[in-house]
Amino acid sequence: MPHERLAAAVVGPVRHVPCQAGGIGRPFARSLRYSTGEVDGSFLHSAILPDVFVWIVTLASILCMLLRPRGIPEAYWVCGGAALLLLAGLEPSGHALRAAWEGRDVYLFLAGMMVLAELARVEHVFDWAAGAAATHAEGSPRRLFLLVYLVGIVVTACLSNDATAVVLTPAVLAVVRRARVRPRPYLLACALIANAASFLLPISNPANLVLFDGQLPPLTPWLQIFLLPSVAAILVTYACLLWLTRSDLRGGMEGEAEPAPLTSEGKLALWALVGAAVLLVACSAWDIPLGAPTCGAAFLAMAVAAWRTPRLGPRVIRGVSWAVLPLVAGLFVLVDALHSAGMTQFGLAGLQLLAGAPAWAAKLGSAFSVALLSNVMNNLPAGLMSGMALRHAHQTGLLAHAVLIGVDLGPNLSVTGSLATILWLIALRREKVELSAWEFLKVGAVAMPLAMLAGLLVLWN
Repeated sequence: MPHERLAAAVVGPVRHVPCQAGGIGRPFARSLRYSTGEVDGSFLHSAILPDVFVWIVTLASILCMLLRPRGIPEAYWVCGGAALLLLAGLEPSGHALRAAWEGRDVYLFLAGMMVLAELARVEHVFDWAAGAAATHAEGSPRRLFLLVYLVGIVVTACLSNDATAVVLTPAVLAVVRRARVRPRPYLLACALIANAASFLLPISNPANLVLFDGQLPPLTPWLQIFLLPSVAAILVTYACLLWLTRSDLRGGMEGEAEPAPLTSEGKLALWALVGAAVLLVACSAWDIPLGAPTCGAAFLAMAVAAWRTPRLGPRVIRGVSWAVLPLVAGLFVLVDALHSAGMTQFGLAGLQLLAGAPAWAAKLGSAFSVALLSNVMNNLPAGLMSGMALRHAHQTGLLAHAVLIGVDLGPNLSVTGSLATILWLIALRREKVELSAWEFLKVGAVAMPLAMLAGLLVLWN
């Protein structure tokens, strides 16, 4: 059954952790001592204060990652918080190394996707795609909006949501400027479809790998469960965007938007993207971990392109945001520290409460709780925490599926929901485009809940 195979991927192997400091047993031991009255000042100092410090450092690190004080890159805040916990002795080095090592498939997947996306950007594949959409729009802003939305679905499904939000957005902006149409609907489409289509395929969002602990389920059971919810979320998001931006889509296109010519190197990069997408879908169908194939296909494509254009390789390598990899590794370490500080117990309590509720309440409660958590602290750490809680609670089926929808679709509420939308906002500011977080929230407050309700409604019980 597809549910059983997918549930096995969610729960995964649950490691037994002894009841000692640093393990899951520490909160249980603490609560036992509270209940028997064996609490004194030294116990409070030795057991409670370190955990409080772990929570403060972790949440402060994530907050600084979102706000980027003084323009300091996100990775410095997350890795700095992890290093502080190590230096303070609140996260054993062995635990930290194990937590970072367990994310290796995620790192390989991210590295491969970033190289493929940068190769396509350098060779103007996204400019060509956006220009082709403008040409086929035939002077209609609404038709251009639909075509941009469709391009965003394809890019998200095959290259992940980061590519849509970060790489496709500048290309779309350049096209709408040449076409002399109001850019707001098209830019919002790039951001929202990046999350709405991010559970169409297992490879469409790095958060999927994080939630499943790097062990994505095979393609067939994934599609049997998530295809209809994903399509429902995509359609409802499109309808909401179309309605909310209808005033900007009136009239006609005043300028011309000729498609950018695709060079021979650009065609090679396009075929490399197609080949990589086919390879990833095949690996997903055969239940092969995606990290190594993604990374291998990306560097092979770059090597072939660089053989024809020697300067291309260094240019692609320099253009990739490699800081994302230590950022994700730092998040793994921070979440492992939170696990030792009692975070898993909160998740277990919530899951046990939802498990006893009716099916509709369990779906809504789990999905919207994780969605709100994703907007408070970003969906990568939220996905890590949720996945850990699911595995320790042995929760399968409905709750796990609803949690994934919350992790992937929830970030459409605000720009803090995912790293992709944060980078999308930064990319707009570089282009001198003012689209505020408040304006995004006004659209997301309508589009996200309705799309999530639609997805949950068709989620198979």
